[in-house]
Amino acid sequence: MTLSIIIVSFNASADLARCLESLAASPPVAPHDITVVDNASTDGSAALVRERWPAVQLIELEANVGFAAGTNTGIRATTGELLLLLNSDTVVPRGAIDALVARLAAQAVAAVAGPRLIDGSGRPEISFGPMISPLAELRQKVVGRLYDARVRPVERWIDRLTRRESFVDWVSGACLLVSRADAETVGLLDERYFLYTEDVDFCAALRARGRRILFTPAAQITHLRGRSRRTSEDRMNTAYRRSQIAFYDKHHPGWAPVLRTYLRLKGQLPRT
Repeated sequence: MTLSIIIVSFNASADLARCLESLAASPPVAPHDITVVDNASTDGSAALVRERWPAVQLIELEANVGFAAGTNTGIRATTGELLLLLNSDTVVPRGAIDALVARLAAQAVAAVAGPRLIDGSGRPEISFGPMISPLAELRQKVVGRLYDARVRPVERWIDRLTRRESFVDWVSGACLLVSRADAETVGLLDERYFLYTEDVDFCAALRARGRRILFTPAAQITHLRGRSRRTSEDRMNTAYRRSQIAFYDKHHPGWAPVLRTYLRLKGQLPRT
């Protein structure tokens, strides 16, 4: 099957270069093309792609439209039967994409496959989980904080969990393989999400149609998470809260007023 790799990037030229270098050094065996959607970066990202990777399709947007809308732009500009959504801050080792493609092909019930994500030091990332809900978010936050604090039992549990293939509710959009037919059936990504939770929402839409989401450690990708986020922490936090509110409005409308009240009391309710 043909594969279109779509990378949405915003002011992350160093990460983008590293990602494209890894793809050039170890290209997937499957017939493929690469598209970079630049969200109006001001750091020379677009010029870098034009100069160093002329074979890469470059789409330069006039404004930062966010991840979901940027991804949809890339999907509409490509023709691959499979779509790989790939963050600019990832590094792809030899054979990883082919392994991901093979595992998706082996599971006829699956619309999506996500790999095991590790950070630059090799620690696994919590890159999949249950559907977002108040309880699931609380659980994920507690586990995440214990993991970040390097609590050994939690580290061992996460390591075991991420070494086992399983069907899950969602996988991270940092590296997400989906069939074009399935993506188009649900209308692509919901563009009300500027950044964050669009991957969970997308997977939920696919599951609602009877399709399944596969997490597989057969493929492993390095995710240098958080490098671009640190340059605009306040803006990213606001984007997260807006996406969180949009998600609850859509999936848990009964909880949405509670969430707004909680954020207002914390001083974190974004302006509309």
